[in-house]
Amino acid sequence: MHRRLALSHVLTAALALAAGCASAQPSYTISTQQLQQALAERFPRSYPLGGLLDLQLQTPQLTLLPERNRLNAVLDVAASGALLQARRYTGAFDVDFGLRYEPTDRTIRAHDLHVNALRLDGVQPSAAGMLQRYGQQLADQSLREVVLQQLRDKDLALADGMGLQPESITVTPRGLLVRFGTKPLS
Repeated sequence: MHRRLALSHVLTAALALAAGCASAQPSYTISTQQLQQALAERFPRSYPLGGLLDLQLQTPQLTLLPERNRLNAVLDVAASGALLQARRYTGAFDVDFGLRYEPTDRTIRAHDLHVNALRLDGVQPSAAGMLQRYGQQLADQSLREVVLQQLRDKDLALADGMGLQPESITVTPRGLLVRFGTKPLS
């Protein structure tokens, strides 16, 4: 008798939780600090670009752009290679980007990159102009789909149990708001 009563309470609580999720979409917030820590584990990164240029990118400094639902990243960069006559230059790479969720590996990734500036201190004007012209291609090759955060099993345990997965990512002043929706049937 007590077992049936306990089971009834558990089922009632589960139904209340499910009803609550139906009226208020469940979500998970990732703070700017959590993002910075996750990125620090993935940088520095090197990108050889066709034997002409080698870029060494340091950990980005992120700025939230909630009014545009994007992030801005400024990265210290060191560049060398044939395009720069075998000299090494330092500077900054400034990009902004949107976000997307990749369910196959539970990652939040940068996408739709836009280069604001690629500046190398002391580089010849002709090379600087070429870098600016090809900056978007460099960003697409070097930063496309960079993993910003990998969600852990414990982050998604409750959602998984309810048949949910991340559906949308919104940039807010506090960080990233990940909202959940129903998992597609496989």
